[in-house]
Amino acid sequence: MSFLGKLFGKKEKETLDQGLEKTKQGFFERISKVIIGKTSVDDDVLDQLEEALIGADVGVDTTLAIIEKIQERVKKDKYLSTSELNTILHDEIANLLVDAPMDQIGFNPPANKKPYVILVVGVNGVGKTTTIGKLAHHYKEAGNEVILGAADTFRAAAVDQLTIWSERVGVAIVKQNMGSDPSAVAFDTIQSAIAKNADVVLIDTAGRLHNKAHLMDELNKIKRVIQKQLPDAPHEVLLVLDGSTGQNALEQAKQFMAVTNVNALAITKLDGTAKGGVVLAIAHQCKIPVKYIGVGEQIKDLVLFDKNEFVDSLFSLNRG
Repeated sequence: MSFLGKLFGKKEKETLDQGLEKTKQGFFERISKVIIGKTSVDDDVLDQLEEALIGADVGVDTTLAIIEKIQERVKKDKYLSTSELNTILHDEIANLLVDAPMDQIGFNPPANKKPYVILVVGVNGVGKTTTIGKLAHHYKEAGNEVILGAADTFRAAAVDQLTIWSERVGVAIVKQNMGSDPSAVAFDTIQSAIAKNADVVLIDTAGRLHNKAHLMDELNKIKRVIQKQLPDAPHEVLLVLDGSTGQNALEQAKQFMAVTNVNALAITKLDGTAKGGVVLAIAHQCKIPVKYIGVGEQIKDLVLFDKNEFVDSLFSLNRG
């Protein structure tokens, strides 16, 4: 069992299974239709499997990578039964996904990075502020002192929403008037965190992609003011994506990666969509670890991403 597997208990597994129900039904039903009545994996099965994976929002590039791996197995083993296909699909899909660094797993930040600074980015409407609130809850529940920074100063609703989350979770928040310089908020947040000996800092940022140059300048400025006080921060640039938008989420990921050094992903709203296969496309093509997935509205419905548990859920498998 992996270290993350130890953090992934029965409750987390049940939450994941329930949250992925729509995706699981769509994904597994497509795969089942491909192999029903077949005894071996031939070209026809592979063609149908390719269509099924693309139809499940896994994406063309990721689908082709999976099909290629299965073709290699067929070529090597000479014969591959359809009963073996699920297991091989499970393993090959899991192999495509990137693991998070060991010191970034769970809700206990590295002792040598205090405060642990997470800069949260993403377009408006993806659930960014809600994700920050849920992360704050998890970090606090793990025994950490958490401070929020409301650096999305262009939307009053964003600051108000983050303030509500800070009160709900019971953590401090640093904010300024609407229209204030976001980097000034970030600076004050880090200053406050150092003064209070806080463990974790979560900084919200504006999510506008229509002007990439402006977004890049803004994020770079925020980083520079953070680094004046903590040279190695931010330790994590977390991109929040809405899984229900399917391939649009992948496109957003590519656009954000072009303007800032994203090193972790959170994919939200997977409970309300059958497009959860896009998680595979994003993780595979971006080569960035998915750290969290959102599978419901409740405060605990942001769960750590375990690639094996995720793929188990897709295939309705329980390997223990």
